[in-house]
Amino acid sequence: MTLEIVETRDIALCRKLRRVVFIEEQGVSEADEVDDLDEVALHLLALVGGEAVGSARLLVQSEVGKIGRVCVLQQARGSGIGAALIKAAVARFREVPGVMQAKLGAQMHALGFYEGLGFQAFGPVYDDAGIDHRDMVMAL
Repeated sequence: MTLEIVETRDIALCRKLRRVVFIEEQGVSEADEVDDLDEVALHLLALVGGEAVGSARLLVQSEVGKIGRVCVLQQARGSGIGAALIKAAVARFREVPGVMQAKLGAQMHALGFYEGLGFQAFGPVYDDAGIDHRDMVMAL
């Protein structure tokens, strides 16, 4: 498996991947999944053998680097692609002057995954698009 994480401006491709994972698989409504932040975000794309299998969206909000819309297609899960996307996102935020922490909203079943990558959960459980989440942070 040749995995490559690249920055992309192909928002349509990222939305296609997210549609499969969030809308079709997890039942998130299109209204909850699609917003106007894609145009101002930096997008990471996970490529295996040149084929897009995952993506993540990065936003800088003052001193916080927000990681969101992280998805990996079902057939590519369990091979380290999600972890590679998160590590690439953290590395990218470390390059941005003034960004002091990385933050994400984790689905409850994924807390352990993100904890293993160095994130710490904080605050209450909340509903995001019908799925329980909890915020997590990592100091940069």
